Amino acid sequence: MPYVMRNADGDICGLFEQPQEDFAVELLADDDQAVITYLNKPLPVTSVSARQFRVMLRRAGLIDAVKAWVAQQDGEMQDAFEYSGTFVKDSPMMAAGFAAMGFSAQQIDEFFAAAASL
Repeated sequence: MPYVMRNADGDICGLFEQPQEDFAVELLADDDQAVITYLNKPLPVTSVSARQFRVMLRRAGLIDAVKAWVAQQDGEMQDAFEYSGTFVKDSPMMAAGFAAMGFSAQQIDEFFAAAASL
């Protein structure tokens, strides 16, 4: 039976074997639906293959705009876009590119989740 930590919205955000003073003192059964939901939620997508990333850009109608933006960047950024086997969501190149395209944090997460499903 785990002790649970909850976020400001009341959702479980951590499980512990022992009580954690001031932040995880609520004890729930292992088969409690909230515990099961927390344990089975999908992990966030942090990277995708180059193929997944480029196919998603194409499906989103962004491939030409991104290629034009990359062409204006330094050689290192151009090489990274052209030759990377993996695109990491939190990398400086991704942050700069998504900012240039006007993406919000939620849109970036959705883009990577969709790309990972390809």
